[in-house]
Amino acid sequence: MEPKKEKTREPQTWANRIHEVFKSHGITQVSYVPDAGHSRLIQLCRDDHDLRTVVLTTEEEGVALATGAWLGGQRSVLLMQSSGVGNCINMFSMIRECRIPFFTVITMRGEKGEFNPWQFPMGRNAGKHLKLCGFEIERVEKSTETQQVIDQVAQQVFMNSSMGAVLLSQQMIGVKTFKDE
Repeated sequence: MEPKKEKTREPQTWANRIHEVFKSHGITQVSYVPDAGHSRLIQLCRDDHDLRTVVLTTEEEGVALATGAWLGGQRSVLLMQSSGVGNCINMFSMIRECRIPFFTVITMRGEKGEFNPWQFPMGRNAGKHLKLCGFEIERVEKSTETQQVIDQVAQQVFMNSSMGAVLLSQQMIGVKTFKDE
């Protein structure tokens, strides 16, 4: 059986809005570990010839890539799932101590409707872990809030050389299930 996404409660126009904000803030590099929740946004970024997209094998590589991008005069964003937050904890200390602007957009798992128990621990605690690491965190529950929240966090990150994360709720992106076709 293949994982199948249930229909989202809201249209996935949020991906288009996020892509627009990336462009308006001069983000030129987008790194990601493949994720169904980000699939529409990833495709928009891949199709955009002004953006360099980098597929990662693990989320920590995205932290290093963001550091290199900043040192080279470019802005970047890391797209990841909430389970990837735990993989990056040690790398976040480098970002904080060196005051590297770091922006991440995180699709949440382990929330209402989750079928996979392995997603619960980090899904329910990703925000707490990020806060302990020094991140400013915003959460998006409704597609209509996406553009404003992403814009606000990106502006804060790049203006203040800070760390910002936007958490996209699982209910907004759609809950994954395993069903027969």
